[in-house]
Amino acid sequence: MCPLAAAGGRRAASRAPGAHNVCRLLTRRAHGFYARDAGVAHRKNLGLLRKIICQESTKFKNVWTTHSASPIAYERGRIYLDNYQCCISSIAQEPRILYQKPKCSKSEKIEDALLLECPLGEMLPSPSDYKSSLIVLTVQNWLLRLSADSGEILEKIYLASSCCKFRYLSWDTPQEVMVVKSAQNKLPAAARQIFGNSVTDVAVSNGILIVMYSMGLVRLYNFQAISEQFMEQPFDLGHEFNWNGQVGVVGKYPFGLPCNIKITDTPPLLFEASSLENAFQIGGYPWHYIITPNKKKHRGVFHICSLKDNALAKNGIQDMKCCSLEPDWIYFHPDMSGRIIHVGPNLIKVLKLKEVKNNTDQMEIAEDFTIVANRENSVNNTVTVTASGRVVKKRFNLLDDDPEQETFKIVDYEDELDLLSTVAVTQIGVDGIAHLDFHCNEHGILLKSIPLLESWDVTYSHEVYFDKDLVLHIEQKPNRRFSCYVYQMVCDTAKDDECSSHEKTEKLFCKKGGRIFEYI
Repeated sequence: MCPLAAAGGRRAASRAPGAHNVCRLLTRRAHGFYARDAGVAHRKNLGLLRKIICQESTKFKNVWTTHSASPIAYERGRIYLDNYQCCISSIAQEPRILYQKPKCSKSEKIEDALLLECPLGEMLPSPSDYKSSLIVLTVQNWLLRLSADSGEILEKIYLASSCCKFRYLSWDTPQEVMVVKSAQNKLPAAARQIFGNSVTDVAVSNGILIVMYSMGLVRLYNFQAISEQFMEQPFDLGHEFNWNGQVGVVGKYPFGLPCNIKITDTPPLLFEASSLENAFQIGGYPWHYIITPNKKKHRGVFHICSLKDNALAKNGIQDMKCCSLEPDWIYFHPDMSGRIIHVGPNLIKVLKLKEVKNNTDQMEIAEDFTIVANRENSVNNTVTVTASGRVVKKRFNLLDDDPEQETFKIVDYEDELDLLSTVAVTQIGVDGIAHLDFHCNEHGILLKSIPLLESWDVTYSHEVYFDKDLVLHIEQKPNRRFSCYVYQMVCDTAKDDECSSHEKTEKLFCKKGGRIFEYI
């Protein structure tokens, strides 16, 4: 385990001074030490779980696998298949089907979905509102709220007529304000007059309207100010409304939601920047942004600048100089520490912003820690000598992300356990070997490594989820073939070899709800 003392102000530490032994923590919980504060008890429980996960005797076992001809989605212990018509619990060691709905027609197809959970500190009109639900967007512009456990339709909202096709859902403010976005068709003439003809995409996030242009320009506007300034008439869902002489109930078919914001003048510009492929991120403390200079020769070069005055931070040009097919990527750490994660084929850098010595007005980028891929056995010599003594020169060098060398493919953060997770892959021939590693988020120390038993083909699309005691690997193969591998935490040391061996083991098959599941 990593040192448990939290870095100054970085995170609200669940590792309070005192008892760190698991048995003592359990005893204190049983005696009611945390009874007055449910949040403290929850954090202590997560601390216990983290200790159990990271101990050597704990393994993750591939308990079952299933396959599908349509995309597979995962949300909080629930696996969705068949365009969200089938929901399977991932909590049990055997697949348990929560609901199986009849196959929907093309007109009922779900385009996108979001998990909606109960907001804190609010009184809700119905008891069912306190349970998790799934917000889905259908191809016919219906927004439905479904029970996450039964699939029952709890609410229906009709968005608009067929003149506008909505396809995407996202959060503006997580669990509070939702954004429904249409397909990227050409902007209406009125919008082109305001924002210009070269707009390629638009998004809303954290109250900011983000407008992207074909030449790499990104402009930010205050979305709330736009709503207040240009809203013609407010309305409420479920109430009768007169819109341009047409009367209907808001959110009901065929009236839908009137377009009651009409921008007639250019809104005040908050910020603009030019970046290659519109790549633009804001974060850190104090506020900084990350861009790539808007020329192809600068691909893979990242500039970290102050949002206040556009000043480049000291050491603010980050360039791994990778020679690889897949580019490296960079983003602000989601743990709200203000740090930056820069991921290359064989190196992960966690960077931090700090004041320049003797100059409090300037910030510099410093290395917090690094994680390096295990390439001890890789050989990349340009000259080799055969058994007969003949010298052979290679005509090429391996790429930094050559499949035969261990390469980072996924980096994620588990906020409840405060763990940084990485997936590294080595592929020799047709078989790829992958492992999921857990690192201390404060110092980068390796705490746990979990082998993924299935072969990992680097040419396929992969997603890996780590959710407390569960690891889920979703794989998309050619010709729309999808596979889902479910791993669960086990602490039975007698089964260590069974859980971690890559050797082929006997597979058992069973059929539930018309679906085939594989057991190992």
